[in-house]
Amino acid sequence: MKKLLLAIITIATISSCQCNKPSKNTIQSSNTHLQDSTVIRGFFDTALSDGKGYEWLRDLTQNIGHRLSGSPQAEQAVRWGEQVMKSQEFDSVWLQPIMVPHWVRGTKETAYFVDKNTKTNVAICALGGSVATSTKGVTAEVIELNSIKQVAEYGEKLKGKIVFFNRPFDPTLINTFHAYGGCVDQRWAGAHAVGTYGALGVIVRSMTGSIDDFPHTGSMGYQKLPLEQRVPAAAISTKASNALSAALKRNPSLKFHFQQSCKTLPDAPSFNVIGELKGSEFPDKYITVGGHLDSWDLGDGAHDDGTGVVQSLEVLRIFKANNIKPRHSIRAVLFMNEENGNRGGKRYAAAAKENNEIHVAALESDAGGHTPRGFSYDGNVDKIALFKSWKKLLSPYGLHEWEKGHAGVDIGPLKSDSIVLTGYIPDSQRYFDYHHSANDTFDKVNERELQLGTASMTSLIYLLDQHLD
Repeated sequence: MKKLLLAIITIATISSCQCNKPSKNTIQSSNTHLQDSTVIRGFFDTALSDGKGYEWLRDLTQNIGHRLSGSPQAEQAVRWGEQVMKSQEFDSVWLQPIMVPHWVRGTKETAYFVDKNTKTNVAICALGGSVATSTKGVTAEVIELNSIKQVAEYGEKLKGKIVFFNRPFDPTLINTFHAYGGCVDQRWAGAHAVGTYGALGVIVRSMTGSIDDFPHTGSMGYQKLPLEQRVPAAAISTKASNALSAALKRNPSLKFHFQQSCKTLPDAPSFNVIGELKGSEFPDKYITVGGHLDSWDLGDGAHDDGTGVVQSLEVLRIFKANNIKPRHSIRAVLFMNEENGNRGGKRYAAAAKENNEIHVAALESDAGGHTPRGFSYDGNVDKIALFKSWKKLLSPYGLHEWEKGHAGVDIGPLKSDSIVLTGYIPDSQRYFDYHHSANDTFDKVNERELQLGTASMTSLIYLLDQHLD
């Protein structure tokens, strides 16, 4: 009886061990997770202890400055990007030619309004792509609107007037990009909307939640309006917007004056700057990481998008520093002309198609250099579960936002049913304090936040490289 009992216990014990024993797939998955985690930790250690991006950003913004497409500074930035890539000994470095818009601001703009013999000067800047005023400027009564829809309601009442679009950021929206999206149509489409009604000009509340005296520029478009219907368009600061709105309530007949001398020149030659690490397993399949090299001409273009530029360069450098040989060919692309045409992004995608290149993934950084929060996802629906599974690897580094949404303007033209597109998401609370304004300068970038973003992007590119075919 004792022998029988012992035999039963022994069999039960062996069966129990076999039932609890991890499967081969589980062991492999666990080992892969551990390996990925170890490599990612190495990326963060390198970025935080030996990062190069901050000094690259200092050089780009302090020694070159703003880089509007077609400008001499944009040309200098192209050579700068090429030199940095070559100094890091990427496997290949080349320039991809494009023709870009060439708009120039001209003499500094001026503006004021007169309320009952009291003159108030206004902080103002022309919107990118606008036509100039006459040499004497534009002076007229003002009609204040809060939406593009109101244009049709006022119709002929707009004739001979300056239209003031004054819809502010919604302060209740946690993500400031959502607030920006809720009112940016005023800037882009305002002049087009009023042009057919005989308005004399457009002024727009700056696209920021801050109340300050920094006017924010940005693109606007006339679409197919005839030249004679194209009116000058400018942004005024939020502080000036509040003052003007209050004055209009007291005196609806007050006069506003502004003067600007901007103009559009013929398209100019420029380049995307591309550096590549050759893939060991899939050399003819590509993963792109990039930011845009151009910027508006008021500040240094530090957060928009100098940070994205240096972070993209750093991804390839950190791969090399950690002796990681990618499976796919990985490209850092410094796109030209995101701000007022997206010619660089369109040209890169067109060249990929012309050359029958297979692009499996792309990551864009164009939301500033603040503290990392996560990544957005667009593209191949079959890979979204894999993408979301990486949250557990990166959430210890503060990357908690893994959402479906827009990935980026420059990589957008690559979109297809097969490619994975993703956008880097930093904290958004301060970004629109600086965006498109003279306030976007190097001193507004925190080195540690920048390098945390660099490591986050490097980690995601590594995971894409390791786990996509």
